[in-house]
Amino acid sequence: MSKWPAAGPSAPPPRGGDALPYQAAHLERMLPEIALRLFTLDPEHPLADLPQAQMKVCVLLFQNGPRTLSQISDTLGISASAVTQIADRLEKAGMVERAAVEPGEGDRRARYLELTEQGRTLMEQRRQARVAKVAAALEHLSPHEREWVEGAVTALLRACQTGSHGE
Repeated sequence: MSKWPAAGPSAPPPRGGDALPYQAAHLERMLPEIALRLFTLDPEHPLADLPQAQMKVCVLLFQNGPRTLSQISDTLGISASAVTQIADRLEKAGMVERAAVEPGEGDRRARYLELTEQGRTLMEQRRQARVAKVAAALEHLSPHEREWVEGAVTALLRACQTGSHGE
């Protein structure tokens, strides 16, 4: 018998039992719904139909600035050929452009991928829409609850970053 409760309505752990499996199962059900409600783009937004792999590259470039295709491959854990295909599609869509390395900054053959002005604008609109949805949800909480949620999510993220969590 699995130590993880089956999917379905959340049930409290047995008295004196280990709450961890029940808490994990409850969060496993809630977190995707929270993400869906907070981070799904309006269907009319130009990025709404962007495939997930392309969005990951755009997010990486938006958050970290220009990267080489090799850096993107390493960071996202995808093959160099897949990154090249993604870059080609994003370039064709006007979201990214390839730029040469600045003189004196290493391998002159290396090319950076960076967001275009259009790409930066659309990614900033996406960020602002997401922040607005989070703010709207937080408005339903008291200031104390908001601080608690922020602390709990920060602690969960830290635990995810330090632990080893496989699929």
